[in-house]
Amino acid sequence: MTAMAGSPRARRRSAATYQRRRVAAVIVLGVVLIVLGVGLSDSGDGSEVPQTADEVIARQWAEEPARFTVSLSGDLLIHSPVYERALALGGGSYDFAPLLEQVRPYVQDADLAVCHVETPMTPGPPQGYPVFNTPPELAKAIEQTGWEACDTASNHSLDGGQEGVDATLEALDRAGIEHTGSYASAKASRKPLILGVRGVRIAYLAYTTDTNGIPLPQPWTLDLAKPKRILADAERASRRADVVIVNLHWGIDVVPEYTTEPSSKQRALVKQLTDSPHITAVVGQGPHVAQSIDRVDGRYVVFSEGNLISAQGPDAGLSAESQEGLIALLDFVVDGDGARVESIRYVPVWVQHPDYTVLPAGPALDKGDGDAASLRAAYDSIVEIAGRQAGVEPDPAKLP
Repeated sequence: MTAMAGSPRARRRSAATYQRRRVAAVIVLGVVLIVLGVGLSDSGDGSEVPQTADEVIARQWAEEPARFTVSLSGDLLIHSPVYERALALGGGSYDFAPLLEQVRPYVQDADLAVCHVETPMTPGPPQGYPVFNTPPELAKAIEQTGWEACDTASNHSLDGGQEGVDATLEALDRAGIEHTGSYASAKASRKPLILGVRGVRIAYLAYTTDTNGIPLPQPWTLDLAKPKRILADAERASRRADVVIVNLHWGIDVVPEYTTEPSSKQRALVKQLTDSPHITAVVGQGPHVAQSIDRVDGRYVVFSEGNLISAQGPDAGLSAESQEGLIALLDFVVDGDGARVESIRYVPVWVQHPDYTVLPAGPALDKGDGDAASLRAAYDSIVEIAGRQAGVEPDPAKLP
């Protein structure tokens, strides 16, 4: 599927495109620098040797840092009331895009946007909890909303077995969406997802801590969150990428569902990851509610974004927090000191029932959409959970 010219999605480029441009720019720059007598380094014995491509790029970043924003969203958790609403909106076919329309600015306006696909998408009869099957038309809505890539590693990834994994990835491929976390082949599982933004190479790695007890069809089908595996993957990815983001889907063996405070097991795994010099940031989902945004060893960690869309909430007998979530906007800088997250803005969102439209609290209040009291309550709840600190602020910073 081709993006419209001039759209934010059309302005984004694949990692391969960025790599080609990066190499071409380095060649041109290298020729210019050599002609000017610069771009050479002292070998230590008085002779001059040409700098490598990465050294030239690093020199560029030291002089003019690269800055960009990555938008990361919570669970796309498609319960039966959600796909039934999409069917009604599509007049006989499934149209999920209107449910996500109001969060499009936070997706399309970012330099890179990644979503989290919780449930399999296959052409078979749709199913909700406890064994999910989502209509594959969701992939079209993902593209229309502006996500460039999605991770597919969750505790429900294997609900449809290997066939379900394959069909999910095929649906994303048809929509032109990059993906990682689950795989159709051993070869694909060995290739990290690397995306390009402003000449910066971003590796996105995704894992789940459990599969609801379903055994892996193949050892390579799904990335499981084993510390040694994640650290090894991050080290390998860092050889090809400038930024490494790790996404973790937390299962009930690590943290009980609907728990807004990170568990000791979550913190222990995160601590191992932030100790690594190869991991730039950590983001998570899984307990169906948001959790805190912290700094661990100087690295930003979004422990859980909660649900982006679902049918959960008090009218389903669940906590009010399960009807809320956040979109995390990570502001990166790459300069002479390397890559880091400079700040995080987060957008409190609320799923309106019974039409299951996802409403960003601030803009929805401004426009008079949704129930004002519920939107304010959701905003206050998310801000209390995610927190405010230096470098971490809600968007908007306050409600009118």
